[in-house]
Amino acid sequence: MMLVELTTVPGSVLPVAEFKDQLLLGTGFTDDGAQDAVLENYLRAAIAAIEARIGKVLVSKQYTWTVTAWRETCRQTLPLAPVNMVDQLRIVDRTGGTSVVDPANYSLEQDTHRPKIWALGGSLPTIPIGGISEIDFTAGYGVLWSDVPNDLGLSVLLLASHFYENRSATGPRNDAIPFGVTTLIERYRNVRILGGSAT
Repeated sequence: MMLVELTTVPGSVLPVAEFKDQLLLGTGFTDDGAQDAVLENYLRAAIAAIEARIGKVLVSKQYTWTVTAWRETCRQTLPLAPVNMVDQLRIVDRTGGTSVVDPANYSLEQDTHRPKIWALGGSLPTIPIGGISEIDFTAGYGVLWSDVPNDLGLSVLLLASHFYENRSATGPRNDAIPFGVTTLIERYRNVRILGGSAT
């Protein structure tokens, strides 16, 4: 399995102004925007760390997920949530021949933790020996920062501040996610059950 992020969050969507306020840079200083690119990098690092920890996408992005076999013939759990749309499902044989699966043959089950593709009327299309399936999908809470749940948005600002304030420090303790952040994101974590199955 391989997951590829096709798009990134535009810089205009990131909460740079809120981050400046969090760092107390926005009060009593003349802001010429010189630090915006640096602050944006810390925000992106914090978003990536939180998304990896909870398996959720904060701001909408497009992905391609490649699988060599279905986990179940009638359904396939997707690796991220929330998934808003399956853009395309393709079957690629070992010679590179590609066929696009008719969207009428499957549906998306939206779920807080484990969204799934379900076959309609039987089973998902057969993946040939040596072939793959490619699933293009869009995931995220929305296209704007205001679409992100408030506690997740705050966790990003707190973690980005932690990264910024410890940017010169070294050692294992500085790499840990602060307790306040883990508390905020805990309820969004995807708890695996049934011996690690993500069904």
